[in-house]
Amino acid sequence: MDGRRTWQPPRPVGRGRADHTAIVGCALYVDGVAVDSPGSAADLPRLFERAREQDGAYVWLGLHEPTEAALSRVADVFGLHPLAVEDILHREQRVKLERYEDVVFLVVRAAQYVEHERLTATSEIVSTGFVRLFVGPHFVITVRQGTVMELSSLRADLSAEPGRLARGPWAVVHAILDRLVDAYVDIAAAVQTDIELTEAEVFAPGTPVTVEQIYQLKRQLMKFKAAVLPLQRPLAALAGKQFGDPPKEIRRYFGDVADHHTAAVEQVVAFDDVLNTLLQARLAQLTVDQNNDMRKIASWAAIAALPTAIAGIYGMNFTHMPELTSRYGYPSVLLLLLVSAFVLHRLLRRAGWL
Repeated sequence: MDGRRTWQPPRPVGRGRADHTAIVGCALYVDGVAVDSPGSAADLPRLFERAREQDGAYVWLGLHEPTEAALSRVADVFGLHPLAVEDILHREQRVKLERYEDVVFLVVRAAQYVEHERLTATSEIVSTGFVRLFVGPHFVITVRQGTVMELSSLRADLSAEPGRLARGPWAVVHAILDRLVDAYVDIAAAVQTDIELTEAEVFAPGTPVTVEQIYQLKRQLMKFKAAVLPLQRPLAALAGKQFGDPPKEIRRYFGDVADHHTAAVEQVVAFDDVLNTLLQARLAQLTVDQNNDMRKIASWAAIAALPTAIAGIYGMNFTHMPELTSRYGYPSVLLLLLVSAFVLHRLLRRAGWL
């Protein structure tokens, strides 16, 4: 068997999904070089046993939305804690870092920017998905949910740098978190562009931006915040001395990732303030527009009320009325109605009500 061949998961048989198809990547690494990969999921115990027998050897197993049966078999091989396995079966979960004896369990949320032509009230801007990691002395297991943040390209990039992979399973964890945080930074830059365009439209004459569009942008930002902000504590723990599992040289790299993550967090928090300001500004504009509409309605009502009052007086049919018997009485009253309405219109327009 060629020890350097790329893992290709078996195809599902018939309509049902075989449990082993959840494996999207697997290899045994010795001194940073892939020396063996399984022919099927049944080979995992053999690979793990080889990893435990050699110094500097570990298995990197990648799973994508495994079934409960497939996950249970993997847990039996690598000795994963049942509570951690149960957490994976719950699709929604908080970002956290936990230790189960000599195995560390890490839950993170990956994010991806969704391209769109223009912002609407239903636009999806950010898509998120969970990535769970099990890290032991001789293995690292990644379990992905959704299509966000595929790891095959990362595996290929790391395979070209055996020196990084030779540092052990925590080097793989660092590479994953580094790419995760880099994606956060890129998404923050794209969201900033969306916010700047929205801000320009809000304060432009005849703005087409609706409150619903701003609310949608704010909802998408909240989803992005739910992925970014909770990662602060796990990164601080991995970079600090109180969490001694990562080697000292790897902890320094986690510190660099934590610095980049802090910059992304500050940017996201600033976005929230800007969107709140834009939302208040748009609501204020709507209030002003409504006041202007009410003033126009009141002005036209006043213009209509004056002729109505004059006509109402002449409609009382009293005997002694001004110009009642005059030949030009009727056109004179009509002229009075027009002149009074015109004068009132000019006065209201000069006052800014029309």
